[in-house]
Amino acid sequence: MSESTTAALQPPPSGGTAAEPRSNPLGKFLGGSAGRNIGLVIALALLFIVGAVTSGERFLNLDNMLTILRYASIFGVIAIGATFVITAGGIDLSVGSVMGLTTVLATLTSVQLAATNSSWLLMVAMALAVGVGTGLINGVIIAYGNVVAFIATLAMLVAARGVAELISGRSTQIVTNRDFLSVMRSNFLGVPLLIWIFLLVAVAGWFLLNRTTFGRRTVAIGGNLEAARLAGIKVKRHIVLLYVLSGLTAGIAGIMMMGRTTAGTSTHGLLYELEVIAAVVVGGTLLIGGRGTIVGTVLGVLLFSTLINVFTQNNLDTSVQAVARGAIIVVAVLLQQRFAVRGTGRRKGAL
Repeated sequence: MSESTTAALQPPPSGGTAAEPRSNPLGKFLGGSAGRNIGLVIALALLFIVGAVTSGERFLNLDNMLTILRYASIFGVIAIGATFVITAGGIDLSVGSVMGLTTVLATLTSVQLAATNSSWLLMVAMALAVGVGTGLINGVIIAYGNVVAFIATLAMLVAARGVAELISGRSTQIVTNRDFLSVMRSNFLGVPLLIWIFLLVAVAGWFLLNRTTFGRRTVAIGGNLEAARLAGIKVKRHIVLLYVLSGLTAGIAGIMMMGRTTAGTSTHGLLYELEVIAAVVVGGTLLIGGRGTIVGTVLGVLLFSTLINVFTQNNLDTSVQAVARGAIIVVAVLLQQRFAVRGTGRRKGAL
């Protein structure tokens, strides 16, 4: 091969030609995960400033900070599981109802009596088993029954709530196991156990999504399901596991809710699925799948929790809270679409 031919095959210098698309470092950074997370941190900081200005010491004191984190911890745990499902291009509308069902079954008189005679861990095992079982049902129906995830999980939402109401007789069941309550209401290093559980679930979720084959397969399925199947990924089995994971986190949240409220009732988790999906989307996980972020989800959860706390501190109407949350969701989705279009344009320019 001649030198002239070799030179012709060499890539152009880094400066490129006029026709070559120029990269915008700032736009690339802002469109990446770090940029999105910084945006959420700035929004969270602005909320803290608003809370400090409008409520002063009532907002900034340590007890109120722990209140925000305690509220965030329960639906935050559910949001971690939902992040995996949404990253894979799915949806789980049943998580709130499943959480309510876990609290009802785990606080049955017979279960609590057995736990008193053996160990409080029996109540924990019951809640986790219910969460995993409902998640397994969802996953099998969606993956092997070829039912759309929206319809399947909507049916579970209704069914789980109905079963919880039938079993409890629409009455509140009080947690009487003192060992369970003492553990769930304990503190470690001055921080409530509920917050530590949220932290551990978030760290485990981040590791699973970003550092394991399971996480890479989840992103691949969300990006292109057929391509993932052709690449050798057992897509149906993986989808089942994703919904089992979502059910498991709902079960963990149910345990936390029982510890916080000392009760099991079918009304626990009512409309939680909406808050969870909102936090995941605002955090930067694409609703169409293919991109997920645990850090973003945690920040999204904290953002909504702080917003609710600021409104509560200022005695604002719940309707105003709903409008504000709706506006935040719309803005987040619009930004997602904009960044998704930019990302597509960059990929096409690189081809």
